[in-house]
Amino acid sequence: MRVTIADVAREAGVSKTTVSRVVNAKGEVDGATAARVREVIAQLGYVPSSGAVGLARGSSRTVGMLVPSLTWPWMGEVLQGVVDTVEAADYGLLLFTCNRGAESVRRFTGQVSARAFDGLLVVEPENTLDHLTALHRGGLPIVLIDDRGHHPEFPSVVTTNREGGASAARHLLAAGRTRPLVVTGPRHFGCVRDRLDGFRAALPTDLVVHGDFTERSGRLAVEQLLASGAQFDSVFAHNDISAAGVLRALRAAGRSVPDDIAVVGFDDIPMAEHTEPPLTTVRQPTRRMGETAARLLLSHLGGTPVPDAPVVLPTELVVRHSAP
Repeated sequence: MRVTIADVAREAGVSKTTVSRVVNAKGEVDGATAARVREVIAQLGYVPSSGAVGLARGSSRTVGMLVPSLTWPWMGEVLQGVVDTVEAADYGLLLFTCNRGAESVRRFTGQVSARAFDGLLVVEPENTLDHLTALHRGGLPIVLIDDRGHHPEFPSVVTTNREGGASAARHLLAAGRTRPLVVTGPRHFGCVRDRLDGFRAALPTDLVVHGDFTERSGRLAVEQLLASGAQFDSVFAHNDISAAGVLRALRAAGRSVPDDIAVVGFDDIPMAEHTEPPLTTVRQPTRRMGETAARLLLSHLGGTPVPDAPVVLPTELVVRHSAP
Protein backbone atom coordinates (compact mmCIF):
# COMPACT_ATOMS: atom_id res chain seq x y z
CA MET A 1 0.00 0.00 0.00
CA ARG A 2 1.34 3.43 -0.97
CA VAL A 3 2.41 5.65 1.93
CA THR A 4 0.52 8.95 1.85
CA ILE A 5 1.20 12.42 3.17
CA ALA A 6 -1.50 11.75 5.79
CA ASP A 7 0.49 8.73 7.03
CA VAL A 8 3.58 10.90 7.42
CA ALA A 9 1.64 13.64 9.21
CA ARG A 10 0.05 11.17 11.63
CA GLU A 11 3.36 9.45 12.44
CA ALA A 12 5.20 12.76 12.89
CA GLY A 13 2.39 14.32 14.92
CA VAL A 14 1.99 17.31 12.61
CA SER A 15 -0.49 18.57 10.02
CA LYS A 16 -0.46 17.63 6.35
CA THR A 17 0.28 21.29 5.63
CA THR A 18 3.46 21.07 7.70
CA VAL A 19 4.58 17.95 5.85
CA SER A 20 3.91 19.68 2.54
CA ARG A 21 5.96 22.69 3.61
CA VAL A 22 8.88 20.44 4.58
CA VAL A 23 8.69 18.47 1.33
CA ASN A 24 8.53 21.63 -0.77
CA ALA A 25 10.92 23.72 1.38
CA LYS A 26 8.27 26.42 1.61
CA GLY A 27 7.10 28.39 4.59
CA GLU A 28 8.42 28.59 8.10
CA VAL A 29 8.83 25.23 9.84
CA ASP A 30 10.76 24.82 13.07
CA GLY A 31 14.09 23.07 12.46
CA ALA A 32 13.41 20.26 14.94
CA THR A 33 9.96 19.68 13.45
CA ALA A 34 11.33 19.60 9.92
CA ALA A 35 14.00 17.12 10.95
CA ARG A 36 11.35 14.89 12.58
CA VAL A 37 9.21 14.99 9.44
CA ARG A 38 12.17 14.06 7.21
CA GLU A 39 13.04 11.20 9.57
CA VAL A 40 9.49 9.84 9.34
CA ILE A 41 9.57 10.22 5.55
CA ALA A 42 12.72 8.09 5.50
CA GLN A 43 11.30 5.50 7.91
CA LEU A 44 8.03 5.06 6.02
CA GLY A 45 9.57 5.26 2.57
CA TYR A 46 7.22 8.08 1.54
CA VAL A 47 7.73 9.26 -2.05
CA PRO A 48 5.91 12.53 -2.84
CA SER A 49 4.01 12.77 -6.09
CA SER A 50 5.69 14.63 -8.89
CA GLY A 51 3.54 17.65 -8.15
CA ALA A 52 4.70 17.68 -4.55
CA VAL A 53 8.38 17.43 -5.20
CA GLY A 54 9.09 21.11 -4.83
CA LEU A 55 12.54 20.41 -3.42
CA ALA A 56 13.71 20.31 -7.02
CA ARG A 57 13.30 24.08 -7.01
CA GLY A 58 15.59 24.69 -4.07
CA SER A 59 17.75 23.27 -1.32
CA SER A 60 16.56 21.05 1.50
CA ARG A 61 19.64 21.98 3.53
CA THR A 62 19.83 18.29 4.36
CA VAL A 63 22.64 15.81 3.69
CA GLY A 64 22.03 12.09 3.32
CA MET A 65 24.37 9.41 4.63
CA LEU A 66 24.27 5.78 3.52
CA VAL A 67 26.09 3.12 5.55
CA PRO A 68 26.04 -0.70 5.66
CA SER A 69 25.29 -0.89 9.39
CA LEU A 70 25.78 1.06 12.59
CA THR A 71 27.37 -1.99 14.23
CA TRP A 72 30.74 -1.53 12.49
CA PRO A 73 33.23 -0.78 15.28
CA TRP A 74 34.47 2.53 13.88
CA MET A 75 31.19 3.76 12.41
CA GLY A 76 30.30 5.81 15.46
CA GLU A 77 33.45 7.92 15.17
CA VAL A 78 32.91 8.51 11.43
CA LEU A 79 29.30 9.46 12.05
CA GLN A 80 30.25 11.85 14.86
CA GLY A 81 32.69 13.62 12.55
CA VAL A 82 29.94 13.98 9.95
CA VAL A 83 27.36 15.23 12.45
CA ASP A 84 29.71 17.82 13.96
CA THR A 85 30.50 19.27 10.53
CA VAL A 86 27.00 19.14 9.07
CA GLU A 87 25.31 20.69 12.11
CA ALA A 88 27.91 23.46 12.31
CA ALA A 89 26.89 24.40 8.76
CA ASP A 90 23.20 24.46 9.77
CA TYR A 91 22.35 21.37 7.70
CA GLY A 92 20.30 18.38 8.77
CA LEU A 93 21.32 14.74 8.33
CA LEU A 94 19.25 11.81 7.05
CA LEU A 95 20.85 8.47 7.90
CA PHE A 96 20.17 5.32 5.86
CA THR A 97 21.42 1.81 6.64
CA CYS A 98 21.32 -1.34 4.53
CA ASN A 99 20.40 -3.69 7.36
CA ARG A 100 17.49 -5.07 5.34
CA GLY A 101 19.26 -5.54 2.04
CA ALA A 102 17.28 -4.84 -1.12
CA GLU A 103 14.35 -3.36 0.82
CA SER A 104 16.67 -0.83 2.44
CA VAL A 105 18.10 0.11 -0.96
CA ARG A 106 14.59 0.58 -2.40
CA ARG A 107 13.63 2.93 0.43
CA PHE A 108 16.84 4.85 0.03
CA THR A 109 16.28 5.17 -3.72
CA GLY A 110 12.79 6.51 -3.04
CA GLN A 111 14.28 9.29 -0.94
CA VAL A 112 16.71 10.14 -3.73
CA SER A 113 13.76 10.41 -6.11
CA ALA A 114 11.94 12.61 -3.62
CA ARG A 115 14.93 14.97 -3.43
CA ALA A 116 14.87 14.60 0.35
CA PHE A 117 18.52 15.65 0.57
CA ASP A 118 20.97 17.73 -1.43
CA GLY A 119 24.00 15.43 -1.43
CA LEU A 120 25.14 12.06 -0.11
CA LEU A 121 27.95 10.74 2.08
CA VAL A 122 28.59 7.00 1.73
CA VAL A 123 30.36 4.24 3.57
CA GLU A 124 29.74 1.79 0.77
CA PRO A 125 27.39 -1.13 1.45
CA GLU A 126 28.27 -4.30 -0.45
CA ASN A 127 27.38 -4.36 -4.16
CA THR A 128 26.04 -0.80 -4.36
CA LEU A 129 28.90 1.00 -6.14
CA ASP A 130 27.32 0.69 -9.60
CA HIS A 131 24.05 2.10 -8.27
CA LEU A 132 25.85 4.97 -6.56
CA THR A 133 27.81 5.73 -9.71
CA ALA A 134 24.55 5.95 -11.67
CA LEU A 135 23.13 8.35 -9.09
CA HIS A 136 26.25 10.48 -9.33
CA ARG A 137 26.04 10.56 -13.12
CA GLY A 138 22.41 11.59 -12.72
CA GLY A 139 23.49 14.68 -10.82
CA LEU A 140 23.53 13.66 -7.15
CA PRO A 141 26.66 14.97 -5.38
CA ILE A 142 28.35 12.04 -3.58
CA VAL A 143 31.45 11.66 -1.41
CA LEU A 144 32.65 8.17 -0.47
CA ILE A 145 34.30 7.48 2.89
CA ASP A 146 36.88 4.64 2.85
CA ASP A 147 36.76 3.56 -0.80
CA ARG A 148 38.32 0.11 -0.03
CA GLY A 149 40.39 0.41 -3.18
CA HIS A 150 37.41 0.77 -5.52
CA HIS A 151 38.47 4.24 -6.78
CA PRO A 152 35.04 5.57 -7.80
CA GLU A 153 34.59 8.38 -10.29
CA PHE A 154 33.21 10.66 -7.56
CA PRO A 155 35.19 12.17 -4.64
CA SER A 156 36.44 9.99 -1.79
CA VAL A 157 38.31 10.21 1.52
CA VAL A 158 40.78 7.40 2.21
CA THR A 159 43.66 6.57 4.54
CA THR A 160 47.20 5.32 4.00
CA ASN A 161 46.49 1.60 4.31
CA ARG A 162 49.72 0.52 2.62
CA GLU A 163 51.86 2.76 4.82
CA GLY A 164 49.88 1.61 7.85
CA GLY A 165 50.76 -2.01 7.11
CA ALA A 166 54.40 -1.05 6.55
CA SER A 167 54.57 0.82 9.86
CA ALA A 168 53.31 -2.27 11.71
CA ALA A 169 55.98 -4.40 10.01
CA ARG A 170 58.80 -1.96 10.72
CA HIS A 171 57.81 -1.81 14.38
CA LEU A 172 57.84 -5.60 14.73
CA LEU A 173 61.13 -5.89 12.87
CA ALA A 174 62.75 -3.27 15.12
CA ALA A 175 61.67 -5.36 18.11
CA GLY A 176 63.44 -8.40 16.66
CA ARG A 177 60.31 -10.17 15.40
CA THR A 178 61.11 -11.96 12.15
CA ARG A 179 58.43 -14.69 11.85
CA PRO A 180 55.10 -12.86 11.61
CA LEU A 181 51.62 -14.23 11.02
CA VAL A 182 49.21 -11.93 9.17
CA VAL A 183 45.44 -12.28 9.69
CA THR A 184 43.77 -10.28 6.91
CA GLY A 185 40.28 -8.99 6.27
CA PRO A 186 38.22 -10.06 3.23
CA ARG A 187 40.69 -10.36 0.37
CA HIS A 188 38.46 -8.58 -2.18
CA PHE A 189 38.81 -5.30 -0.26
CA GLY A 190 41.46 -3.00 -1.70
CA CYS A 191 42.40 -1.80 1.78
CA VAL A 192 43.19 -5.39 2.76
CA ARG A 193 45.48 -5.85 -0.23
CA ASP A 194 47.19 -2.55 0.54
CA ARG A 195 47.77 -3.43 4.20
CA LEU A 196 49.19 -6.82 3.27
CA ASP A 197 51.40 -5.45 0.49
CA GLY A 198 52.76 -2.70 2.73
CA PHE A 199 53.52 -5.16 5.51
CA ARG A 200 55.24 -7.66 3.22
CA ALA A 201 57.34 -4.95 1.59
CA ALA A 202 58.91 -4.20 4.98
CA LEU A 203 58.80 -7.69 6.52
CA PRO A 204 58.29 -10.56 4.03
CA THR A 205 56.13 -13.47 5.17
CA ASP A 206 54.19 -16.33 3.61
CA LEU A 207 52.30 -17.06 6.82
CA VAL A 208 48.99 -15.39 5.90
CA VAL A 209 45.46 -16.39 6.93
CA HIS A 210 42.56 -14.68 5.18
CA GLY A 211 39.86 -13.70 7.65
CA ASP A 212 36.75 -11.53 7.67
CA PHE A 213 37.44 -8.81 10.27
CA THR A 214 35.63 -10.76 13.02
CA GLU A 215 36.87 -11.80 16.46
CA ARG A 216 36.22 -15.40 15.48
CA SER A 217 38.47 -15.24 12.42
CA GLY A 218 41.39 -13.95 14.50
CA ARG A 219 40.85 -16.60 17.15
CA LEU A 220 40.53 -19.47 14.66
CA ALA A 221 43.59 -18.39 12.70
CA VAL A 222 45.79 -18.63 15.77
CA GLU A 223 44.21 -21.87 17.01
CA GLN A 224 44.74 -23.55 13.64
CA LEU A 225 48.32 -22.33 13.24
CA LEU A 226 49.28 -23.41 16.75
CA ALA A 227 47.68 -26.83 16.19
CA SER A 228 49.65 -27.25 12.96
CA GLY A 229 52.94 -26.56 14.73
CA ALA A 230 53.67 -23.41 12.72
CA GLN A 231 56.22 -21.14 14.32
CA PHE A 232 55.51 -17.42 14.58
CA ASP A 233 56.70 -14.73 16.99
CA SER A 234 54.21 -11.99 16.12
CA VAL A 235 50.77 -11.37 14.60
CA PHE A 236 49.54 -8.47 12.49
CA ALA A 237 45.73 -8.50 12.41
CA HIS A 238 44.00 -6.27 9.86
CA ASN A 239 41.59 -4.82 12.40
CA ASP A 240 41.33 -4.53 16.17
CA ILE A 241 38.35 -6.89 16.45
CA SER A 242 40.26 -9.78 14.88
CA ALA A 243 43.31 -8.80 16.96
CA ALA A 244 41.14 -9.27 20.07
CA GLY A 245 40.42 -12.82 18.86
CA VAL A 246 44.16 -13.36 18.40
CA LEU A 247 44.81 -12.25 21.98
CA ARG A 248 42.08 -14.53 23.28
CA ALA A 249 43.46 -17.58 21.46
CA LEU A 250 47.03 -16.92 22.60
CA ARG A 251 45.94 -16.53 26.20
CA ALA A 252 43.94 -19.78 26.03
CA ALA A 253 47.02 -21.55 24.62
CA GLY A 254 49.21 -20.29 27.46
CA ARG A 255 51.28 -17.99 25.24
CA SER A 256 52.48 -14.76 26.80
CA VAL A 257 51.87 -11.47 24.96
CA PRO A 258 54.21 -9.82 24.17
CA ASP A 259 56.98 -12.03 25.62
CA ASP A 260 56.22 -15.05 23.43
CA ILE A 261 54.22 -13.41 20.64
CA ALA A 262 53.67 -9.72 19.90
CA VAL A 263 50.34 -8.55 18.46
CA VAL A 264 49.48 -5.49 16.34
CA GLY A 265 46.00 -4.50 15.17
CA PHE A 266 44.55 -1.86 12.87
CA ASP A 267 41.98 0.97 13.39
CA ASP A 268 42.50 1.99 17.06
CA ILE A 269 38.86 1.68 18.04
CA PRO A 270 38.13 2.53 21.72
CA MET A 271 38.30 -1.16 22.70
CA ALA A 272 42.01 -1.30 21.77
CA GLU A 273 43.02 0.50 24.96
CA HIS A 274 41.12 -2.01 27.09
CA THR A 275 42.21 -5.41 25.77
CA GLU A 276 44.56 -7.55 27.90
CA PRO A 277 47.21 -6.43 27.31
CA PRO A 278 46.33 -3.07 25.69
CA LEU A 279 46.71 -3.34 21.94
CA THR A 280 49.40 -1.81 19.79
CA THR A 281 47.59 -0.78 16.61
CA VAL A 282 47.61 1.38 13.50
CA ARG A 283 45.24 4.28 14.05
CA GLN A 284 42.86 5.34 11.31
CA PRO A 285 41.62 8.94 11.82
CA THR A 286 38.00 7.84 11.59
CA ARG A 287 36.36 10.95 13.04
CA ARG A 288 38.51 13.13 10.80
CA MET A 289 37.45 10.99 7.82
CA GLY A 290 33.82 11.87 8.54
CA GLU A 291 34.64 15.55 9.04
CA THR A 292 36.69 15.76 5.84
CA ALA A 293 34.07 14.01 3.71
CA ALA A 294 31.31 16.25 5.07
CA ARG A 295 33.36 19.38 4.38
CA LEU A 296 34.03 18.21 0.81
CA LEU A 297 30.35 17.62 0.18
CA LEU A 298 29.23 20.92 1.73
CA SER A 299 31.86 22.82 -0.24
CA HIS A 300 30.63 21.15 -3.41
CA LEU A 301 27.04 22.09 -2.60
CA GLY A 302 28.29 25.65 -2.13
CA GLY A 303 29.78 25.69 -5.62
CA THR A 304 33.42 24.79 -4.90
CA PRO A 305 34.89 22.19 -7.29
CA VAL A 306 35.87 18.93 -5.61
CA PRO A 307 39.32 17.33 -6.12
CA ASP A 308 39.67 14.67 -8.80
CA ALA A 309 42.02 12.53 -6.70
CA PRO A 310 41.03 10.96 -3.36
CA VAL A 311 41.77 12.97 -0.24
CA VAL A 312 44.29 10.84 1.67
CA LEU A 313 44.59 11.05 5.47
CA PRO A 314 47.60 9.54 7.27
CA THR A 315 47.51 6.53 9.58
CA GLU A 316 49.60 6.45 12.77
CA LEU A 317 51.16 3.61 14.77
CA VAL A 318 50.00 3.65 18.42
CA VAL A 319 52.33 1.63 20.64
CA ARG A 320 50.89 -0.16 23.68
CA HIS A 321 51.78 -3.27 25.69
CA SER A 322 50.89 -6.00 23.17
CA ALA A 323 53.90 -5.02 21.04
CA PRO A 324 56.08 -2.52 22.87
